[in-house]
Amino acid sequence: MSQAFRELLKKVGSGSHTSEDLTRAESAAATRMMLLQEATPAQIGAFMIAHRIKRPTGAELAGMLDAYEELGPRLQSIESAYPVTVMCLPYDGRSRTAPTSPLTALVLAAAGVSVVQHGGDRMPTKEGVPLIDLWQGLGVHWERLTLEQVHLVLETAQLGFVYLPHHFPLAQGLVSYREEIGKRPPFSTLELMWSPYAGEAQLICGFVHPPTEKMFQDAFAMRGTDRFTTVKGLEGSCDLPCDRTAIIGCKNPHSEFERLHLVPRDYGFAAKELPLIPTPDLIQDMTAALQGKSSELMQATLWNSGFYLWRCGVCSDLETGFSTAKELLSRGSVAQKLKQVIEMVETMSAIASR
Repeated sequence: MSQAFRELLKKVGSGSHTSEDLTRAESAAATRMMLLQEATPAQIGAFMIAHRIKRPTGAELAGMLDAYEELGPRLQSIESAYPVTVMCLPYDGRSRTAPTSPLTALVLAAAGVSVVQHGGDRMPTKEGVPLIDLWQGLGVHWERLTLEQVHLVLETAQLGFVYLPHHFPLAQGLVSYREEIGKRPPFSTLELMWSPYAGEAQLICGFVHPPTEKMFQDAFAMRGTDRFTTVKGLEGSCDLPCDRTAIIGCKNPHSEFERLHLVPRDYGFAAKELPLIPTPDLIQDMTAALQGKSSELMQATLWNSGFYLWRCGVCSDLETGFSTAKELLSRGSVAQKLKQVIEMVETMSAIASR
């Protein structure tokens, strides 16, 4: 048993009237001890559920990010025309609505914006469809690459994926606790704000509940993160909704946090959200969208890609973003980008297996 961890556990686990918030340094220490398994399984499980009940603070999340930065993987900085975009989505995936994030990432990459995503396999407690399954369906096997190889793909083809089981085994070692405690721990919030990229980045952080967005702002302010976007997206993802107003927050260096309310019908994108369908069928629809074929998924992809092309600085306004996304898809640039990534990953994974 870790006596030091026991003292931190006592602070967060003393009940609604007597529990105390951890300092940033204490939170970093607790996260470090959990990642390194210096705390016992009983202590780790107790901390996760107690911390969930108490709710994390911005300072605590800043400390958790400090520990992830110290012990986790970091893709080295690359030269890029635009800040690298890190898309942070819930690791436990989607269970109700069809995702467009891989398609959005490909459109951005085709426009010259380098994109990093991260995540793992199907994860408790939601067990939704994770990003890695969608990339595999599209023919990209990120799980076969070393971190150094992912960096090379990012540098050359503007796309990268940090795969938790392979690239961050310390964090993967805590996944089983989610099933055992039956609830999402605060690590699920941390994953929405973690950047495994060492250079200048634009963080895209999906969320569901408004208090979570305030935690983002507080933690980022403490850590000096001044370029990020918050999206009240589908199932907490970065995917903008088509059936309601998109609530978005934008923070740029040397400017205040700004709120955007984008109404899909104002831009011709109002529609019902696409329900999640079996993954093989979804991959077929994604492939058709990559070929520029008109569909509801294509419209959702244009809505999302156009916004992010504007937000990342490629286009001067939203309308230009939408038309640019449509052009990239219709002329085959996005499909060609996917082909480039597939070929690079296959070549590198073949080298790694020798």
